[in-house]
Amino acid sequence: MDIVDLQQRLRAFAQARDWEPYLTPKNLAMALVVEAAELVEIFQWKTAEESMSLDAATQEHLGEEISDVLMYLLQIADRSGVDVARAVERKLGLNAVKYPAPPAASPASAPSA
Repeated sequence: MDIVDLQQRLRAFAQARDWEPYLTPKNLAMALVVEAAELVEIFQWKTAEESMSLDAATQEHLGEEISDVLMYLLQIADRSGVDVARAVERKLGLNAVKYPAPPAASPASAPSA
């Protein structure tokens, strides 16, 4: 997946529908939260085991919600001038310093972002 190409496609999609005035970082962030809630709803009340073995219809729905979240996130970055690839690389570096890998003999800790 080419992030820049996807952002350009999302921009063209919005322009073709005259949505530009509404796609501010604030509005996109609010829409992202709504879509993230819809993503969480898929797993609500499921056990950890159930969440790892979804039926085909739920798996399809999960893909749609993940796509919605990703598209809003990419649009926020695009309209805010954030280079997603650079930001992710930087954050991975910061996380590596903050959460160094344990020595081979030690059990791994739970990750947190």
